[in-house]
Amino acid sequence: MQNLIRSLLLISFSSSVLAEPSTPPNPELTYKLKASVVKVHVSTKTGGHGVGTGVLVGKDLVATNCHVVANAAGVSITKFGNSYAPIALKADWKHDLCLLTFQYLEINPVELGDSETLKYEQAIFSIGFPGGPPKPQVTYGNIKALYPLDDSQIVRTDASFIMGASGSPVFSSDGKLIALSTFKSPGRGAYYYNIPVKWVKALIDAPETTSTATTTAPFWDSTEDGHPYFMRVILPLQNQAWADLTRIATLWLADQPNNAEAHYYLGLAAEKTNNLGVAKQHFEQALKVEPQHTASLVELALMANTTGNENEVNRLQLALENINSDVANELNETIHPTIIKQNTATTEGTK
Repeated sequence: MQNLIRSLLLISFSSSVLAEPSTPPNPELTYKLKASVVKVHVSTKTGGHGVGTGVLVGKDLVATNCHVVANAAGVSITKFGNSYAPIALKADWKHDLCLLTFQYLEINPVELGDSETLKYEQAIFSIGFPGGPPKPQVTYGNIKALYPLDDSQIVRTDASFIMGASGSPVFSSDGKLIALSTFKSPGRGAYYYNIPVKWVKALIDAPETTSTATTTAPFWDSTEDGHPYFMRVILPLQNQAWADLTRIATLWLADQPNNAEAHYYLGLAAEKTNNLGVAKQHFEQALKVEPQHTASLVELALMANTTGNENEVNRLQLALENINSDVANELNETIHPTIIKQNTATTEGTK
């Protein structure tokens, strides 16, 4: 039963729980930012049509994902009932980042933030067109992980997105752009990944082109062995292939010795194979690197609960409460499930 509870909890904490931050941004702020978010339309060479999201990051400059516009026969954006066609493109195909250049686009750009000073569990929100609605939608969440990659870091949040939201801007609680929603892991309990604003800043001064033909596959669409470690751990995690997870996380840790996520996955694999001492060491090491690593706190609390260490459970729950009350409540509900009593009543039909 305890293993079942842990499996269910792992799915729960890995999934896209859209918890609002403790202090949601001022509605006036989100309203103002919506004015800078546009819907991107593409037509394909076979007559198809697709949509994505873009955001103004400079005068006449719209940032979106390259996979939204790649190999398109035509590209345009719409805002306030008007349609605009770009005159050029700046592309970082490897990082799946494209900047569309326009003329006379009277839309204010957003303020660019800093993706290098982000913290675990930091409150964020995104604005986009998931599913292609007529108006942009706001989704709230928190940063769940940060993965070093190519002189910056990929930002994983629990703010989910679907088709139509690729390229959606992700903002800090004060309304500064920190990332763009880009891709998610396959299967149940998906992880949602966002590329950093640092790459946007670097691309602004890049040369332009008029071709949407791809020259390089994005890093997330390479072969399995070519994926970053944070992507390679997902399949063995989903399949509960703990030996494979240990192997990949060990390589990850050797390559990045101070990576909290590598320690976490090594701890998780050890815990699932009953190597609890090793698991505890890795979870604690993850917390030394990232004190707000809630997933490690959860696993330590579950292990303490298994051994009947109530004081340790209470200490860890308090630590979680101070970081993210929603995660603390989920843990408490898992350890002490609420019993729902259902009154049964017999109803007689009239004859």
